[in-house]
Amino acid sequence: MKFGLGLSVQHLPEEPQAARFREHVEQVRLARAVGFSSVWASQHYLSDPFTYFQPIPTLARIAADARGMLIGTGVLLLPLHHPVEIAEQLATLDVISEGRLVFGVGLGYRDVENRALGHDPKERVGRLVEGLEVVERLWSGEPITYEGRHFSLSGTRISMRPLQSPRPPIWLAANSDAGVRRAARLGDAWLMNPHATLATLERQLSLFRSARLDLGRPAAVETPLIKECYVAPETAAAVSESSAFLGAKYGAYRRWEQDKALPAGETFDASFDELARDRFIIGDPARVVDEIARYRERLGVTTMIFRLQWPGMDQEKVLRSIRLLGHKVLLKFLSG
Repeated sequence: MKFGLGLSVQHLPEEPQAARFREHVEQVRLARAVGFSSVWASQHYLSDPFTYFQPIPTLARIAADARGMLIGTGVLLLPLHHPVEIAEQLATLDVISEGRLVFGVGLGYRDVENRALGHDPKERVGRLVEGLEVVERLWSGEPITYEGRHFSLSGTRISMRPLQSPRPPIWLAANSDAGVRRAARLGDAWLMNPHATLATLERQLSLFRSARLDLGRPAAVETPLIKECYVAPETAAAVSESSAFLGAKYGAYRRWEQDKALPAGETFDASFDELARDRFIIGDPARVVDEIARYRERLGVTTMIFRLQWPGMDQEKVLRSIRLLGHKVLLKFLSG
């Protein structure tokens, strides 16, 4: 297995944001030193009650301290953007990172973001599908002509090609069953979300694999999973220290109506203990090892991306989680 650090680019607005970003740089340096192999930054706009560092400038800066690590958008909301912009921006990131970019891409679910950027929320799926096709074709470096419902190009050729050939990997995030089928059709991998229970992920992964088989597509090489994670010397401390921050974050998700994007039966309207069960990986190193092993056994996970910080959490707790993961958890899997 390989392990990634999902940066918590959300923060409390009253905090010094420049200081918070410097902490992310410190987190990446430590994660690299203790054996993490990738670093990720996600995207939302209008993220009240939090601030939000946007992924492309974040990763461009982080790349300097992540030599040898993959860098990934986890995830970029493509329907909010024009594919020509994204093709060139991410090609630039691939060159900056010396060919180690993963394009993690998602549909998004918040109407407020779409409307603020001038898009009809009902056109999300169409813009995603067309946008992915255009980005892939532009990354060939050849002039393309494209006529779709949302995008129209005539002899368009981007000025910066990705370093990777034929292109960076595309990991498509999805929550709903329809989204999982779309990921099977359009992505190189399904980037599994941190919000659904293990039983739901297991069922949807089977759906993803059967859909690829039906489409005549090869089995995905990667099976990546994002997880909220917190490690402390003792499990009781891990639960008590993480619950206030992680609980507040999922309270904001409920207000954003994120759980409406999940399959039937999934909800964030629950106690922290109920949310944590089969969703979060929280505990002492031994418990965390057992939980990671359970996901590897049930899902065949090849890359697990840990989100180790939530708005308001202080840096020392984040660094302690990274150290404990590197010194007492990751080696159990990297050596196996």
